[in-house]
Amino acid sequence: MSLYGLEALATFADDMATDDHAPDISFRQQGNLYVVDRAGETFAKQGLALQQNLGGIVEWIEPDRIKEFHPLFHSTNCVGATFGRQDGTMSPLDVLLAYRRKAIALGARFLEAEVSHLRQTNNRITGVQLTSGDIFHSPLVVNAAGAWAAPLARTVGVDLPIQPVKRQIYVVEIESHFDHILPMLLLPNGQYLFHEGDTLFTVGGELPNDPITDDDFSWSRESFEEHLWEGFVEYMPAFDRLKIANGWAGLYAVNTFDHNAILGEYPLMRGLYLATGFSGHGFQQCHAVGRYLSELILGYSPTLDLAIFSPQRILDDKPIFENPQRII
Repeated sequence: MSLYGLEALATFADDMATDDHAPDISFRQQGNLYVVDRAGETFAKQGLALQQNLGGIVEWIEPDRIKEFHPLFHSTNCVGATFGRQDGTMSPLDVLLAYRRKAIALGARFLEAEVSHLRQTNNRITGVQLTSGDIFHSPLVVNAAGAWAAPLARTVGVDLPIQPVKRQIYVVEIESHFDHILPMLLLPNGQYLFHEGDTLFTVGGELPNDPITDDDFSWSRESFEEHLWEGFVEYMPAFDRLKIANGWAGLYAVNTFDHNAILGEYPLMRGLYLATGFSGHGFQQCHAVGRYLSELILGYSPTLDLAIFSPQRILDDKPIFENPQRII
């Protein structure tokens, strides 16, 4: 899925261009550096071998070389790291808007409205009803509502193991200056940081009591100070002195079953297609997911076989865990 995403991004600007707009998604391939401790070594090396076997440009970095990639790193609590040179970051909003503009140019109609419930007859989808009372008839509906996917599915009796979990993000400024963009750094304690340039970093991590909510977007400096700051200092002493410049909160659609995507038609409700439960990595996988779902709906043979993520696995109680040592 990630390799296909890189293929899509290579020609994204040309593919998504319209007569009056050429997208700029600010894609920069600074690389991802996953630091590995002893507890995660076996799973990390298994994942590394699989990625390399599938053609991923990923390598193992010995502990004494990590500082070559990320000068701020200073810790003995690791056995090495994996480094993906092709990995990077971009603007999710600009990717979304580019797809939206292209779809409109190709004839799609966008309607901003709130769905009150899905409609079905004899376990087959027949459309949606809006809070305004308007009804749209359709033999299929794609539920890609993220943090709100589960309550929407329940309107036709479908239970999805998804919880909306609030996560907080912080922009911090440190005293060290850099004239180039450092790789994204992911630490064994589950915390991560993106270098935004010069002295600025975007950082985050799972907090002990991240609330389950679908309407709380507040953020707190105190949460960073109490739960995250010490974890960053442990691996990067330069973070001992920093300034919190900004912050925000967003929602993860956490699949409590196995923390992986739920993709495809729900077996007990014909016409209900799902693209949800990504648990924090949906944007990374969005290009492959969009192609897969569209091919399923159109009756084509999928270019990428993502049947492993079928909702059937939930009904069969057969979770697929990517890695017991989840990073984010």
